[in-house]
Amino acid sequence: MIQIRTMSEADLPLGMRLKAQANWNQTEADWRRVLELEPEGCFVAEWDGSPVGTTAAVRFGGVAWIMMVLVDESFRGRGIGTRLMQHALEYLDSRSVVTIRLDATPLGRPVYEKLGFQAEYPLARFQHIGLAPQSNDDLEAVAAEQLDAICALDRQATGADRSRLIRRLYAEQPSSFQVVGEGPAVVGYGAYRIGSGANQVGPVIATSETVGLALYDRLIARCGHVPLFMDIPLENRPAIQWAEARAFAVQRRLTRMSRGGRVDDHPLELWASFGPEKG
Repeated sequence: MIQIRTMSEADLPLGMRLKAQANWNQTEADWRRVLELEPEGCFVAEWDGSPVGTTAAVRFGGVAWIMMVLVDESFRGRGIGTRLMQHALEYLDSRSVVTIRLDATPLGRPVYEKLGFQAEYPLARFQHIGLAPQSNDDLEAVAAEQLDAICALDRQATGADRSRLIRRLYAEQPSSFQVVGEGPAVVGYGAYRIGSGANQVGPVIATSETVGLALYDRLIARCGHVPLFMDIPLENRPAIQWAEARAFAVQRRLTRMSRGGRVDDHPLELWASFGPEKG
């Protein structure tokens, strides 16, 4: 009854329909990015020949992320989501991935636990309808020459080599990036991307509270007066306090989970996740 096949560009309308049904924030550009980062790791589930579900598995060195696990609400409860997950895990296991991670919603967490995933730490998605506009005239653009240092800092904080993702995000929208340096060293960077309902602030990596707060202010100034999402580890109390002081509200809670070896990441340096898609 359930068949799994590789996803293609022709399946983008399906991905967009399912994400809209789930009220997620991704755009077609997000789906295209996933397909191009790992074309063999994106999958569609069919029920009696009709496409009804999606998932994707993207590798960043020895660490992989599973994302976009979506099932048509009319077909839920038939094991489709579990079969998609199993197929993605088989794909990653065949490529000797050491650690597989994901950010689970409360609905998805029991499914992932049955597949061997263990909870690492909680995050919360904070949302705001739009902060007051701030001047961004004095914000300097990030140069392409700084990407090597940005990628090195990201790797140190997250325990994964996300260089391909970061360079792709920069190529799509260089103006979304901000960086903080101390002499020749980069001690913080941040970016945002435009979603279907809100700008998603993240990733934001900072080695200190001062740097994290400065990046927040710069990115908010860049975004302007629009709805905002930020996924923040609850361990990062300065980040949480900043959001609460500016009347951000918790939209949903997430749990970062992993299967396999533990990743040496640093939640206190993670001021905003990219989002549930890629950590």
